[in-house]
Amino acid sequence: MQDKTILCLGIAVADLIGGPLHQMPKPGRLVLVDKMGLFPGGGAVNTSTALARLGLPTALTCKVGNDSLGDFLVQTVAGQKVDVSHVKRDQKTGTSATMAMVDPDGERRFVHYIGANASLTREDICLELIEGSAILHIAYCFVMPGLDGQPMADLLRYAQEVGVTTSLDCAWDAQGRWLELIAPCLPFADYMVPNLAEARAITGLDDPADMARFLLDRGVGIVAVKMGPAGCLVMTGDRVPHYFSAYQVDVVDATGAGDAFAAGFIAGVYLDWPLDQTSRLANAVGALCVTGMGALGGVTSLSETMIFMDKTSTFRQD
Repeated sequence: MQDKTILCLGIAVADLIGGPLHQMPKPGRLVLVDKMGLFPGGGAVNTSTALARLGLPTALTCKVGNDSLGDFLVQTVAGQKVDVSHVKRDQKTGTSATMAMVDPDGERRFVHYIGANASLTREDICLELIEGSAILHIAYCFVMPGLDGQPMADLLRYAQEVGVTTSLDCAWDAQGRWLELIAPCLPFADYMVPNLAEARAITGLDDPADMARFLLDRGVGIVAVKMGPAGCLVMTGDRVPHYFSAYQVDVVDATGAGDAFAAGFIAGVYLDWPLDQTSRLANAVGALCVTGMGALGGVTSLSETMIFMDKTSTFRQD
């Protein structure tokens, strides 16, 4: 596996992030924040750049506009040593963008323009690129109308047929389609890494272990439910829940933490690590992410991440 690339396919977003926001401005009024910056964002971008920072060979397939924000994303991601040769440019629609204000506790408020992400379709995807990859990671389900549902399931199925490991991440489905839309994809996802809210919405269940069993029963190979400060729950075909504690860090900005977790988990799979070590790595990369502004935050090299894991306390024992 390690002589091939990890392919991240999905959304790309230019994130304008400011904070800390102590109060919402009233109409016509101004409030000040200490920091504001433009950052690369979106599931496929965030996960691919985090993987590259960990030192793994990574490629990105997404669609951006033929505009300055698109230029910013392509140049910034390429600067992280991600292969961007299969990033598509939309001549009619602008690059997706989000304005995010960060509360003092690290939580965020978003205003989003879907832009070119809406026009990414099967015709934009190079099957030869999938064939030459070790892992195909799709991020996200529910926010790519040109791929969601059966087209995404077909891509995952094709990847499995040609021997590629598949991974699936989710976003919040504002239209509430949830299980109806994602169900065709589940039998073709070797790994799935939803957060707790997404898993609850998909399954209609409240207990994380029951959520994981529900997804496994519908064909997913291994489920890792992201639970923020509570760490993660990982479940395989034996249906036994395994809990892994989060690392204790000072939260600056939680943007991209779930994508960083996904990168850590994918890295462990790519490196053929045991599942417990993979899960702890995922928690560590997610924790490092929130220590800085933007979706990459404090994500660093694999060796430095392992030092962090050795030196940093968790919230509770595994």
